Amino acid sequence: MNDHGLGSWPGRRAAMSPGRTALIFEDRPVTFAALYERICRLASALRRDGVKRGDRVAYLGPNHPSFVETMFATHMLGAIFVPLNVRLTEPEIAYQLEHSGAVALIHAAPTTARTPIQMDLSGYDGYVAAGTPDPMDEPVDLGDVACILYTSGTTGHPKGATLTHGNIVWNCYNLLVGVDVAADEVTLVSAPLFHVAALNQCLLPTFLKGGTSVIMPGWDVDGCFDLIARHRVTWMFGVSTMYAGLSRSPRWPTADLSSVRSLMTGGASVPEALIRAYQERGLAFCQGYGMTETAPGATFLEARESREHAGSAGLPVFFADVRCAAPPGEPGEVLVRGPNVTPGYWNDPVATAAAFEPGGWFRSGDLAVVDERGHFRIVDRTKDMYISGGENVYPAEVEAAIFEHPGVAEAAVIGVPDEKWGEVGRAFVVPGAGFDLAPADVPAFLAGRLAKYKIPVYVDIVDDLPRTGSNKVRKAPLRDRPLPRRATPS
Repeated sequence: MNDHGLGSWPGRRAAMSPGRTALIFEDRPVTFAALYERICRLASALRRDGVKRGDRVAYLGPNHPSFVETMFATHMLGAIFVPLNVRLTEPEIAYQLEHSGAVALIHAAPTTARTPIQMDLSGYDGYVAAGTPDPMDEPVDLGDVACILYTSGTTGHPKGATLTHGNIVWNCYNLLVGVDVAADEVTLVSAPLFHVAALNQCLLPTFLKGGTSVIMPGWDVDGCFDLIARHRVTWMFGVSTMYAGLSRSPRWPTADLSSVRSLMTGGASVPEALIRAYQERGLAFCQGYGMTETAPGATFLEARESREHAGSAGLPVFFADVRCAAPPGEPGEVLVRGPNVTPGYWNDPVATAAAFEPGGWFRSGDLAVVDERGHFRIVDRTKDMYISGGENVYPAEVEAAIFEHPGVAEAAVIGVPDEKWGEVGRAFVVPGAGFDLAPADVPAFLAGRLAKYKIPVYVDIVDDLPRTGSNKVRKAPLRDRPLPRRATPS
């Protein structure tokens, strides 16, 4: 019955470790037994209101225990969970609700969107309490769809990547092979749970092992330092911008990080200077690579190799095949095949067909170089690469070089049209606190570090960079900004 699906996990954990702390939110602990009862009650209330097997249940809000409860209650019913990005506009939310066919929406964020069943958090606890604590027994197979996760669209509407119960279970196995997650793990869930990495790489593996997830409602550098020290956090995931914020904080040299056993990152190429900053503190900084469609882990660099192969995204995860569509040492598209790979996009057979090559290989749209030992180094997105004077330029490489400047907090690079070279680089640079950067400082710093054709011709000094809900930099809005004066001679 539901013993194959994710909906069975809360009951199994409650039976095995009822008194252990499952979640901590705003310093309030919740045991596995108490969490299981709330999930059963919520599932009961949703079923009473008409949610049935295969229906879609959406959640809109920041990180909160209600996210976890809604997800597991949905799976307990054999229904499909649709987490929504809180940074979306109302039309975007409305599109995703309509496209997924969601029958229910639980929301902590205000919205004008409407579904047949709707509950905001002001009445949520009462709604949960009105349900019965009896467990559900809905048949679920590993091949059934568990989640629809909408991926950022570069043009038009985003696509709804489907992940089955099996995709997510196999991803957890891959993660547990690569990371020694322990039963006493205290995991800081600081990235948004509507993002696949925080959900499937942090919360669910921790839950599976019976550890504790400390949930941050939103990213905050000082709050992160406080929670690590207060709850003796052992493990966390973050994207490079989050880790850069910690390392550039005035608290960094004296912050108590003694409890931390490992740090994990992914989502974009990570500057080696940032990795070294953490290694100098004696911290294992492990980089992985993946995407929503691979649930998300595709490659991973284990802690024991993190120093020797700093900057590498590692080797293929245990239960998946990953290859590069180019000879060793040459950039090529990453292709993935395995039980963690999506069966396709929700109600979109055209996009599904285009995403796969013969043999079941999923096309990532990402470029990597594989070395002689099989390690993958992610170069960039295929769409972000630009060609200057006939030479390929990978913005991630340029961004990493800019980040080496001591006065730079963040950088994003795009290609822009140029009459002479076809395209040239344009860098958007956020100065570190207390630093006064001029546009010409950036190309001057890069001279001798990068080939001349890779050095950005235009430099914008900015206060911040536009971001997705998962804290990645959004480059599309940057392309719309008018060009500044050239920072280098033509």
